[in-house]
Amino acid sequence: MKKYILYIVVFGIIGLIFGYLFFGKIAGEYVSLKTIFSSSQNAIESFGRSISGLAKMKQNILVSGALGAVIGFVIAFLKKK
Repeated sequence: MKKYILYIVVFGIIGLIFGYLFFGKIAGEYVSLKTIFSSSQNAIESFGRSISGLAKMKQNILVSGALGAVIGFVIAFLKKK
């Protein structure tokens, strides 16, 4: 069981890193992690984040991390056989 958890966490982190490298750019510049993952304080800020693409960027990075975790689970499962 520990092996599964270790693989899931490690590959999830790797997925988040690759997600940031692929989706963390706006106009050729990387956006800071604090900017991407901070929450909106009000409706105007939320609207601005959706217009600028930060919400979609955050979603893509999190999906990449989840995909990495799934890949980690599959690798751990296949190594057990």
